[in-house]
Amino acid sequence: MIIGDSLSTGHGTSPADAWPTLMENDPAFKQFRATVVNAAKDGSGYVSVGQDGSTFGSQVDTAVTDTTRLVLFFGSENDMGTAPGETEIAASQAFASAKARAPLADIVVVGPPSYTGMPEQERLDIRDQDQAAALRAGADFVDPINLGWIMNDAENLIGPDGDHPSKAGQQYLQAKMEALIEPLLHGSRPAEQPVPR
Repeated sequence: MIIGDSLSTGHGTSPADAWPTLMENDPAFKQFRATVVNAAKDGSGYVSVGQDGSTFGSQVDTAVTDTTRLVLFFGSENDMGTAPGETEIAASQAFASAKARAPLADIVVVGPPSYTGMPEQERLDIRDQDQAAALRAGADFVDPINLGWIMNDAENLIGPDGDHPSKAGQQYLQAKMEALIEPLLHGSRPAEQPVPR
């Protein structure tokens, strides 16, 4: 189950180019016989209300079930500008709802990426709130900022709008997300996991 914003919907390219779709259609991923459900909606965040009134919490409530085996949250910079601590509270609620709805599921929380090595303080604040909520929930947290995702090749990986992944960027995210997800499907830990569970 993918919970997210426009970085996961194919915005700027197409839904067919979105990294969750690419992942599900990847022959190497098909061995897991996993169905990828992409609940992401443009404009959403833990607090930010996006397309169709969606937040990360409402995506969980609508899409996660007791048969869900992995929930991956990705983002969201859309929460930049929210009141101090508000995102952490909303994230905690979303993670608790995911655990209640899918008690057997692994929960992976990927924070918002930055396209430069000098991210705004607001972006870092959202990252820190996401991380605090994830660790308190016992979820895995992955920090694209510390890991340097996209930064070294943003010119090619980000589209003309300067915000959303290009086709190459979606393929890049596909590879990153598969590296996180596949070890969990095998029953081991993600290779790029900087924060212990």
